[in-house]
Amino acid sequence: MSRIAIAGFLHETNTFAPLQASWDDFVRAESFPGLTFGEEILSVMPGKNIAIAGFMDQARSLGHELAPVAWCCAIPSAHVTEHAFETYMTILLEGLEAAAPFDAVYLDLHGAMVCEHHEDGEGELLARVRRQLGPDVPLVVSLDLHSNTTRTMFDNCDGLIAYRTYPHVDMADTGRRAARYLDHLLRRQDGPPAKAHRAIPFLMPLTGQCTMAEPALGTYARLAELETAAGVRSISFTPGFPPADIWDCGPVVVAYGDDQAAADSAADALYNAILEQEAAFQVPRLTPNEAVSQVIVSNVHKPYVLADVQDNCGAGATSDTTGLLRSLVEQGADRAVVGALVDPEAAAQAHAAGQGAEIDVALGGKIYTDGDPPFRGRFKVIALGSGSFTCTGPFYKGATPNLGPMALLRIGGVSVVVSSNRMQAADKEIFRHLGCEPEEQKILGLKSSVHFRADFTDIAEQILVVEAPGASIDRPESLPYKNLRPGVRLCPKGPEFTVPQD
Repeated sequence: MSRIAIAGFLHETNTFAPLQASWDDFVRAESFPGLTFGEEILSVMPGKNIAIAGFMDQARSLGHELAPVAWCCAIPSAHVTEHAFETYMTILLEGLEAAAPFDAVYLDLHGAMVCEHHEDGEGELLARVRRQLGPDVPLVVSLDLHSNTTRTMFDNCDGLIAYRTYPHVDMADTGRRAARYLDHLLRRQDGPPAKAHRAIPFLMPLTGQCTMAEPALGTYARLAELETAAGVRSISFTPGFPPADIWDCGPVVVAYGDDQAAADSAADALYNAILEQEAAFQVPRLTPNEAVSQVIVSNVHKPYVLADVQDNCGAGATSDTTGLLRSLVEQGADRAVVGALVDPEAAAQAHAAGQGAEIDVALGGKIYTDGDPPFRGRFKVIALGSGSFTCTGPFYKGATPNLGPMALLRIGGVSVVVSSNRMQAADKEIFRHLGCEPEEQKILGLKSSVHFRADFTDIAEQILVVEAPGASIDRPESLPYKNLRPGVRLCPKGPEFTVPQD
């Protein structure tokens, strides 16, 4: 039996988004638990689809003792403030010192954190942890599939183990794989593993990374096949998080093996397989008017899902744009619902008026204002909610969100789920909390890029990707990058990045 120190610090940074992540954002619980210390981690995390929960479960079953330090995450946004990063680093490093002695360290990280003062948040974190641990203590990290996996991250730990599904239904399973891999390192007698890192030379839009469809589906099947080769211990492919203006933004393959030849062979094979499929990582998108025009004339028994991908707070957007809502109302859509739109003022107004009342509302458009004004109209208050419920879908399974006062508002044949705090529409309970059964709608406008597919595909007649206004731009080639490495292609088969001239 070994003693393993465990901790977590997660943030996905959209450097083009309008809101930063303060320390309060990490302390506060929203869609996932807030700041959790020490032994409380062992009681709060089990049963949730979170990597650290899976790690704890597997490590204990392998006979290891756990020394929990501190775990926290914040909803995706712009840069993590210097104060937030340094506050957690103090907690982490002092916590590791207090937890000693231990035989290994496991960290639950995202991989796409950008701070005010460090563009490679996880790289800086891991470098500091490695300096404190010294070279010989095994350090293993679980990563989000959207990690921008830098060389600094890779160089400062003994294993990077990433999710393999998008929607991320395997977060806890990834923690279990990380525990099994760390268990192997602890039993290994001949030093650290050989490892290989390969940066893919093009950016992938988030909508092209969905593992429920090709080409990502086949890419991860190939990964699993390569991992069974002799001498290969682990392979991960992180397609990256494109709205991050940093040098190392983009897809990466990492592989670990018993010798360098095994690691290099696996990494090279997956790298080449991805390049062969490059063009397929691009996906078609519709304007709101095109999407709504297509679905309102249909006569089907299952809902059409319109994915409002660029207002996905799960990728750093504000979830308060109204482009899709406006098109649904203007085209006279019926049995349509949009959610969840964040507007605490409108939610408070609805609660003050009461269920059944009619209120004049300037809805949304208060945080993201770039060409997307508030939607003004008279709405009926259909239902009110506290914003506290338990998620049942595969992605958010077991999560207990804190969305604050919520309301279901209706104008004509279009309803809007309004919340006070942000959470992407990736679980049916967001709607059911307000008495709105998703399966009974004709049109579901979901503020989510891909995660919604885990819980809504089974009821969908068809899923359309809608390119409405928002801070999570789905076309990397249209983003005003300044800090990318020269030569990387800005989208599949697209133009290469060159440093802008002042």
